[in-house]
Amino acid sequence: MSDKNKAIDKAQAIKLAVFDIDGVMTDGSLMYTNNLEEFKIFHAHDGLGLQMLKKSGCEIAIVSSRSSDIVLKRMNELNIDIVLQGQSNKRETLLTIINKLNLNRSNVAYAGDDILDIPAMGVCGLSIAVANAHPFVKKHADWVTDNSGGAGAVREICELILSSQGKLESIINSYIFNLSDK
Repeated sequence: MSDKNKAIDKAQAIKLAVFDIDGVMTDGSLMYTNNLEEFKIFHAHDGLGLQMLKKSGCEIAIVSSRSSDIVLKRMNELNIDIVLQGQSNKRETLLTIINKLNLNRSNVAYAGDDILDIPAMGVCGLSIAVANAHPFVKKHADWVTDNSGGAGAVREICELILSSQGKLESIINSYIFNLSDK
């Protein structure tokens, strides 16, 4: 069975999708001005993918080892409520979320790109590395996306989950028909 087929099988049970920020929702670049203002670039396709996944009833969480007001602003725009930043022990943070939501580990997908993500990936039903992930992370993932972090990988993950659960077409149609009614 290919990695993608394995991921599709595991994705059928996903009720919570958890994402790292730097390197997954962004390309991993850390940009600062001379005034030490931080910049992050998020891909609009990823944002719509997250909204579609949330619309399907899947919970979404962000777990990042860094902290940034920019992340809070973007996640607020996307109505993502579970945003945990400054988390050096992502495994324990993830287990707390799983327990709080009363889920089984098999119901959780985690997407990461660097070695700090491996412990969290190990406690999930579906572990995902983005295309630009560190090679060691890719070895520990159930599936590696075709797209890189910050360049559509999150959308690819969202659509894989939705497709595996038979929800992708109806979610897409809900946007198309809502637009044509205006």
